[in-house]
Amino acid sequence: MAFSPYTGVKLSDELLKARCKCRFLTLLKREFEVAAEVERLMADFATSTHRAKWIFTPQALKEKYKEANKRAKQALEKYGATRMEVDVDGSFSYAEPQTDAKASADKHSRPKALKIEEEQLLRAFYEFKIQDVCDALTLPHKIQATALIYFKRFYLQWSVMEHHPKNIMLTCIYAACKAEENHVSAEQLGIGIEQDHHMILDNEMLSLGFDLIVYSPYRPLQGFITDMEEFGDANERQPEIMKNFHESAKAEVDKIMRTEAPLLFPPGQLALAALRRSCELHKAIDFERYLKNVHYRQHPAHGISELYLNMNAIDVLINKLETPTSKDVKHIDRKLKSCLDPASHEKSKKRKHRSKDGSSEMHVM
Repeated sequence: MAFSPYTGVKLSDELLKARCKCRFLTLLKREFEVAAEVERLMADFATSTHRAKWIFTPQALKEKYKEANKRAKQALEKYGATRMEVDVDGSFSYAEPQTDAKASADKHSRPKALKIEEEQLLRAFYEFKIQDVCDALTLPHKIQATALIYFKRFYLQWSVMEHHPKNIMLTCIYAACKAEENHVSAEQLGIGIEQDHHMILDNEMLSLGFDLIVYSPYRPLQGFITDMEEFGDANERQPEIMKNFHESAKAEVDKIMRTEAPLLFPPGQLALAALRRSCELHKAIDFERYLKNVHYRQHPAHGISELYLNMNAIDVLINKLETPTSKDVKHIDRKLKSCLDPASHEKSKKRKHRSKDGSSEMHVM
């Protein structure tokens, strides 16, 4: 015999077993529901254009960045500038070629193109800025993630020398708000960050060159966390530990979104990599046992070794993540402005020349 903790009434062994069985069935049903939701998300991704067109190998990514950089360098040699003009219908063109004698004579003094590594550093700077702006405007994580993926996809096709990332960053945030049905007008966004909203609208047509439906790691992350709470005794642990575990996992996803990982791996694997890193810090559950359990439920016929390899690769990318400061990219930004607008390059040279002359005169005096 046992007593009910709620009423103090004696319970027969049969009734006690029935209650335990009922509780077990409820938990089991909940586990299947969570697993089905995670499976549905993964199935949606498996048939998506995101998976078909926007997941690459590391070598393929390098080639795309290389091609964009090469095209911008060729434009600089041919036209004397890399800036592209975008028309209202979304078409674009470079500046008119410089064919006069003076332009030909001045070719040696033209601004220098950015190196691939410099483009990468500048992209990293503005990807951090996307998160910064979204946080300042209190936009949901899904908008932040969508904006970052748009930004990454855009610069797989274009060089930063063709379109300044500051402008594209804002357009990606605006497009992400529309795609995720969190309506923020271009005027509101412009006022919030003190920028001309017409520039956001002018570049909007460029964003239509790639698929607007994206899958971020935040939804599968929440699905896995809910599943974990039903796994073993995770839901019986101290609430504070689980809360810290959740927040830490989200912070790890924030880091992952600024690496190349979203262009290399499915969102479910990104979420699992974030959860593993969080578990190493907070020891919330036995992650290795949980990972084997969830993998067996979803892919019973496949080995788990590839999943471990992918999570290890994501770890490497997070550990190499840089957060450049304005000071780090100041010189690169000057070079970029010179490529986009050669007139600014000439003005900069004249200022330096006047500065040297002034220094000489002071030295003579």
